[in-house]
Amino acid sequence: MTRDLHLYVGLFISPFVLVFSVSVFFFVHAWTPSMAPETTRVVASLDLPTDLATLSGRPLVDALKPLLGRLNIRGEIGFVQKRMQEQTLLIPVSIPGRAISVQLHLGRREANIVTRETGLADALMTLHKSPGGHGPDIRMNWLAMKAWRWFADATVYLTLFITISGVYLWAMLRAERRVGLVLLCAGTVTFFGIAYAVSH
Repeated sequence: MTRDLHLYVGLFISPFVLVFSVSVFFFVHAWTPSMAPETTRVVASLDLPTDLATLSGRPLVDALKPLLGRLNIRGEIGFVQKRMQEQTLLIPVSIPGRAISVQLHLGRREANIVTRETGLADALMTLHKSPGGHGPDIRMNWLAMKAWRWFADATVYLTLFITISGVYLWAMLRAERRVGLVLLCAGTVTFFGIAYAVSH
């Protein structure tokens, strides 16, 4: 049973592990998003909530979601910048592979919307870092990103399972114990060596 679970769980999470693994290369090598052409549109005569200027944090995000929905904009809403002297809100919205910037003019009830495709590499990087703890009061405000967080958590727990079950299966195979022990010790020494070098 352990062998079968190890095999099938490993196959199930392999696409998720692949996303995290490949995206690390883009982080390590300081990849920058592609400069794709931008598309711009302006929407006027908007029906705006009256309290947008006084809200902040998650209440502001929740108030903006219906408005963005009417503008046919979906995605994860980031940190909203307020420029009260100009009566303007700058709203970043992200979808893996796409960046949307909404400049909302409260006084004129008008929105300038700029959309740019950022490509597959940026999409993988967005998925890699999205479940993180930055801005926890506003993060995970898009249903698709909430679902991705659940899968990311499941990937972590299932990876722990296949690691532990893999060690158990290796221990049960007597013919492989010596080679496995050498590789396990080599990996452990390498890990702690690198960790020591980085921390000193």
